[in-house]
Amino acid sequence: MRVAINDASLQSGLKGAAMEAEKAFKNGGVYIEKYIQKPRHVEEQLLGDQHGNVVHLWERDCTMQRKHQKLIEESPAPKLPQKVREELCKSAVRLAKTAGYYNAGTCEFIVDQDNKFYFIEVNARIQVEHPVTEQVTGIDLVKQQIRVAAGEKLPFTQGQIPCNGHAMEVRINAEDTENGFRGCPGTITKFRPPGGNGVRFDSHAYEGYRISPYYDSMIGKLIAYGATREQAILRMRIALSELVIDGILTNVPLHRELMVDSKFMEGGTSIHYLEQRLSEQSASRGQK
Repeated sequence: MRVAINDASLQSGLKGAAMEAEKAFKNGGVYIEKYIQKPRHVEEQLLGDQHGNVVHLWERDCTMQRKHQKLIEESPAPKLPQKVREELCKSAVRLAKTAGYYNAGTCEFIVDQDNKFYFIEVNARIQVEHPVTEQVTGIDLVKQQIRVAAGEKLPFTQGQIPCNGHAMEVRINAEDTENGFRGCPGTITKFRPPGGNGVRFDSHAYEGYRISPYYDSMIGKLIAYGATREQAILRMRIALSELVIDGILTNVPLHRELMVDSKFMEGGTSIHYLEQRLSEQSASRGQK
């Protein structure tokens, strides 16, 4: 991808993108789309059956990202006007019905500073952040996938799907956040996941587990649920303080910082916020 802000950068960007595409895919075709400077990433969880029924399970905000990789997801999206929320939901359902889609799926959008939204893509699968939706709706998405695959009808209508409270998830990665977020393979020597009311931890890892350097660095997902966003953040802070993973480095310290970050707590940041924050911290350390 290339960002063009004038005619000169458009010409050079087109040439560079075409050359890169030709080398990687043997196809130098490119396309141009509108660039949104400070977008939020908001997605709609969908479920459809083989009988033409499609419902949404409300939205998730996945704006806190680094290099286009999500780090924190939450539902409902903070500071999203109700009218925009409803339009997003309707648009996602309309798309899925028009395509005849069934299964779990996610319709992804970017939302600009004026709360106008633009379609990105559909992920035709269950996603990493699905526990967030499960917490606020009380619906087991994997269970529904199996039922849909078996040819069953969805057991609920749109009006029966609640959105109660607030949930958020942080991705726990084996990486060195102080050295360019390099992967940190190795053996986990001590592993103590947190617990308690409103806390869920999904992971394949355990004490003695060896993390390979050949696969994705994510080793777990920590989910916190509360009656309000403030309560969910508080529970996440406590859960992160209780989480122990020794023997390797992880991004847990970064998540602890973000849970007390004023801009995150306020909500409504753009997808560029975290990288800007990290860049400023790096510059500050370099001046000392």
